[in-house]
Amino acid sequence: MTTLTPARDTAPGRTAPPALTGRARLVLLVLCAAQFMVSLDFSVLNVALPALGTDLGLGPSALPWAVTAFALPSGGFLLLFGRVGDLHGRKRLFLAGLAVFGAASLLAALAWNPASFLAGRALQGLGAAAIVPTGMSLLTTTFPEGPQRDRALGISGTLLSLGFTVGMVLGGVMTDTLGWRSTMGLLALFAALVLPFAPRLLTESRSPAPERPRLDVPGAVTVTGGLLALIYALSTAAERGFAGTDVRAALTAGIVLLAAFAVVESRSAAPLVSLPMLRRRTVAFGNLGGLVTFSMMSTLVFALTLYLQETLGLSGFATGLVFGVQGLLSVLAGTLAPRLIGRFGARRALAAGLAGQGLCGTALLGVGPSSGALLATVAVSIASMFHLVAIVSYGVTVTSGVPDADQGLATGLVTTTQQVGLTVGIPLLGTLATTGGDLYEGVRTVVVLDAAIVLGAAVLVALGLRKRT
Repeated sequence: MTTLTPARDTAPGRTAPPALTGRARLVLLVLCAAQFMVSLDFSVLNVALPALGTDLGLGPSALPWAVTAFALPSGGFLLLFGRVGDLHGRKRLFLAGLAVFGAASLLAALAWNPASFLAGRALQGLGAAAIVPTGMSLLTTTFPEGPQRDRALGISGTLLSLGFTVGMVLGGVMTDTLGWRSTMGLLALFAALVLPFAPRLLTESRSPAPERPRLDVPGAVTVTGGLLALIYALSTAAERGFAGTDVRAALTAGIVLLAAFAVVESRSAAPLVSLPMLRRRTVAFGNLGGLVTFSMMSTLVFALTLYLQETLGLSGFATGLVFGVQGLLSVLAGTLAPRLIGRFGARRALAAGLAGQGLCGTALLGVGPSSGALLATVAVSIASMFHLVAIVSYGVTVTSGVPDADQGLATGLVTTTQQVGLTVGIPLLGTLATTGGDLYEGVRTVVVLDAAIVLGAAVLVALGLRKRT
């Protein structure tokens, strides 16, 4: 079993990150472009759903599968692909993921019936599941632990957040002007632009041969099956609630399989996920912070979208401008986050990011049933800045002190937390906004619970990550 070195917590008062070399900048550009492309895919199709449903004959009951078909493999295979990259080559799997994602995007853009479109979306998700953990582990193994890695993770986190926001705005514009197929064509173009440069710039990275264990097949089967079932249940519940038999069965299967995974890992000589790693405070509380910041921010954006359009009557374009401001401030936060981590340490920055996100969320209680667009814009934009600080800080916290041989596993945990967080928030809280009859009061209820959960997590993270003397 690999011995993990003590996790680094960036020392207060450290100097600003050093400048990156020209080649390092190009490597970072390729890796971040791929991550941005995947992040874009999470939101660019949302506004286009009604148009593609009409064009392809996907009825209202089947339309959610346009999102679910991508979410299932993109979340379910993250841990497995992260470990496969560790064992057999991260660059190789990253390039394969890019190729699959690009071809799948083209298939979805040219789809001639629902089956071909959903197949393209599922293959997109599979490609994304290979790109995200291997891309992030290539980043953490390329840039040494310390200021350079913090800076690289800050840029990556910024583009992750910006991609989701840009997708929401760009999806509407492209659907209105070029049609829904252009959103999938854009992703194919992105992959085609990145793929030729990646083989030349990236260096192969994997566990050293003497330390390379065999793949833990029982662990891979149970965790992948458990994540697939859990993500299906939560994605479906976002549309239909938890009353459906299929949702309850999938939720039960997910819990049972993940519990079986824990048992398998405790008895495996070469586990897919090292249980000692999961018991590390930086891994456990770092991922808790990541899960909460992603799930609650996605919920807040969902509730705010309903409030702006359904309560205040703003157009889709005006709502997009609100989130455009949010995206611009996220870019600013991405440049500041590494400096905050360098000055105060990743652990403190994570707790502060969560606390700021929660406090800004409470400001949304000041919006009214007939006015409040300006307050909502300011509050969600500042909250997103703290959210970005939390994203970068939790990535640094979880991956610090982990040897290069296990970076795929560590980044797989980070990205799985991200995916589950994006999936779990809206089904658990977001539906409260639409099920009570009064949308305005429902949004206020979501805001209260959202802020309470984030602030509670900030306290737990601060206490859990305190340095022990």
